[in-house]
Amino acid sequence: MSQIQVSNLTFSYDTAYDNIFENASFTIDTDWKLGLIGRNGKGKTTFLNLLLGKYEFNGSISHSTCFDYFPCPVTQAQGKLLTADLAEELIPDFELWKVCRELDSLNASADILYRPYETLSHGERTKVMLALFFSRDNHFLLIDEPTNHLDIGARTLLRDYLCTKKGFLLVSHDRWLLNECVDHVLVFNRSSIRVEKGNFDSWYINKERQDSFEQAEQDKLKKEISKLKESARRTAMWADTAENRKIGRDPIKEHDRPHGARAFWGAKSARMQQQRKNLEHRQQTALEEKESLLKDAESVSVLKLPTLTHHKQILIRAEGLNLGYGDTPVVQNLTFSLKQGDRIWLQGANGCGKSTLIKAILGKPSVSVSGELQLASGLIVSYINQDTSHVTGRLEDYIRSTDIDESLFKAILRRLDFARTQFDKRLEDYSEGQKKKILIATSLLTPAHLYIWDEPLNYIDIFSRMQLENLILTHCPTLLFVEHDRTFGEKMATGTIEMKL
Repeated sequence: MSQIQVSNLTFSYDTAYDNIFENASFTIDTDWKLGLIGRNGKGKTTFLNLLLGKYEFNGSISHSTCFDYFPCPVTQAQGKLLTADLAEELIPDFELWKVCRELDSLNASADILYRPYETLSHGERTKVMLALFFSRDNHFLLIDEPTNHLDIGARTLLRDYLCTKKGFLLVSHDRWLLNECVDHVLVFNRSSIRVEKGNFDSWYINKERQDSFEQAEQDKLKKEISKLKESARRTAMWADTAENRKIGRDPIKEHDRPHGARAFWGAKSARMQQQRKNLEHRQQTALEEKESLLKDAESVSVLKLPTLTHHKQILIRAEGLNLGYGDTPVVQNLTFSLKQGDRIWLQGANGCGKSTLIKAILGKPSVSVSGELQLASGLIVSYINQDTSHVTGRLEDYIRSTDIDESLFKAILRRLDFARTQFDKRLEDYSEGQKKKILIATSLLTPAHLYIWDEPLNYIDIFSRMQLENLILTHCPTLLFVEHDRTFGEKMATGTIEMKL
């Protein structure tokens, strides 16, 4: 067991306006199953890179452990190697028998080590890399969003595997996974960093309690400040009156004022001025206390969805539907119907044809179709693609290409927790989560009868996921979606379509 101690950590990128970390201090233990939680852009991956020594920073990070990072970047040339040869290139001293042992725990055959890495599926690549890194003794593994592109079955297997391990840091936006396999959380809040024992749910319950307490305290302080302002106003008026009366004597207007009253009014003026200063000090103290509250509260802005109503109740009908690519069948004998108001969750393992079905509905010519697939006439679809590679160039050029109002588009991005400074960056420099939010904002501003979202939550932070859940439950759009976040799926779906390999 060893500790990682972070003291007064300050870091910012050369091109950034603000510090990502500023005088941050905390301690974590390498025996923990540690979940790292935070909004997109709060520095989670940056912190992992700081642990790996990739950037210079102010402050200190002290530890006596060795780090490995998942997913390990693999070049195009390396992808052509046999997986065993790639493993040797990445970790020259790896022990084959230990890797095979780990693969067995992941329900994977050692045969995949002797296939070219580029031919492996996302799930197989995840298994190989986890087996390789967990085969090393006394290493602390930094696991960065391992669930992206993994289906529910693969995520369940990942959960079962991680539950048998100790000593890792897991960055994930999957609430179910965080609840199932971590025993501590490291949380990058808006203005602070918190370390806490427990999982996502226990932390979130504590956070809601703290936010509610601070909100109540802030409301009390607002009332107190209002009263202090009124008291200060009255006291200032009385103090000014007393100050004016102690100076001189008008024999005509104040003919009945005793000649010795100046001392009395001088003492009263001094008391009133002191009372005035005391009230102003109390008011300033209350203001400072009020400003210290709710700095970490997540204000999840309300989103809107301009849904359209179609004149037909059934929007899609499929019966005996077969889909494929050329002579290669992918989907066989599928029957279903989708009505207005339905929120249908497409479920199934990777490769079972979920995206192929979506392409067929969108009329993509690459998909061969037989059987019956009927779409309501005049059906308008708003689509989110799981691929973000086309999100490039300047933001203004992207907005013009979509024919969407620029001010509305940027307002939606602000509600999705985009900083204004992000609008000046090229889209290629955005994180994957920020690119996905660009696609989500585009869909939200596209009035449609049917919304088709293909893995919309990849790389999206937890609070934005909750934001989308509130949006869907409020506006009840007709939705056909593919998503492997089971928490999201179980909350949103009114029905499911099970697709088989």
